[in-house]
Amino acid sequence: MSLLEPTNNTFRSGFVALIGRPNVGKSTLLNQLIGKKVSITSSVAQTTRNRLRAILTTPKAQMVFVDTPGIHKPHHLLGERLVKSARRTIGEVDIVVLIFEGCFSPGKGDSYLVKLLESQNIPVLVVLNKWDLVNLELHNERKEEYNALFRDVNWPLFTCSAIKGVGFEGLVSSISNHLPTGPYLYPPDIVSDQPERILLSDLIREQVLMHTREEVPHSVAVIIERLEEIALNKKYQAANTQTAILATILVERKSQKGILIGKGGTMLKKIGQGARLQMKKLISGPVYLELFVKVSPDWRSKPSRLNELGYEDN
Repeated sequence: MSLLEPTNNTFRSGFVALIGRPNVGKSTLLNQLIGKKVSITSSVAQTTRNRLRAILTTPKAQMVFVDTPGIHKPHHLLGERLVKSARRTIGEVDIVVLIFEGCFSPGKGDSYLVKLLESQNIPVLVVLNKWDLVNLELHNERKEEYNALFRDVNWPLFTCSAIKGVGFEGLVSSISNHLPTGPYLYPPDIVSDQPERILLSDLIREQVLMHTREEVPHSVAVIIERLEEIALNKKYQAANTQTAILATILVERKSQKGILIGKGGTMLKKIGQGARLQMKKLISGPVYLELFVKVSPDWRSKPSRLNELGYEDN
């Protein structure tokens, strides 16, 4: 029997899109579902830029989650490509998990997403995230508000708190039940198919978002220039090799470069230290990380630069 063949003919497998507006907690929810950090998180909207695939395998099913960029009104070419990528994902999956911020009443942007998905012939599960922030006396009222948005299609509604890791049991079961029967799409022990360079660059960008907040966020991109294993002197080191990473952080203005470097290089050092700690969880063994900051004016609106960074228009 092949490694990609399940042991029974009732096993289910397929692709699941996580769709929502920016900052609804898609990446945090994904990490909780998988049980490992496979997507960067931040309180800054539009953190996710790549269509990350993460894999959850249970005895009954293999669910391949696609974490998409938040659907929003774009203000530059990068934003246009991110939204296009998220919308294209809807037509490529078996089921959609539509995520809202349950701590707020629905707005126009939420209605837009519902109408967008209503026009698609695809199963949809609705999740009200951040449910821990909703007062108990408002629970029924809030559910009724959201159910009113999709009354005609009667989508199942779930509540959870991604940040606290509660409320996923029924959701996972429902997702697997909506998938078609089929074999493993990936080896059972795989949790992500994202290239290592993308994961590493995202870990650096996460630290930038964390430490600079509103000063720099969306105008930052990270390029892994070099990634290689270097032999260490066994006499002085416990490990035989060290992973050497050389990365360039792109910004759009000189003032942003100054913020990222900080006085005497303190900010860049802080970003590097935080990224290195996260990288050690991804890479077994010691990590040497060297960061540079480069100004690339208006890179988010230049097709050639976006293509170079992997945000292609396809």
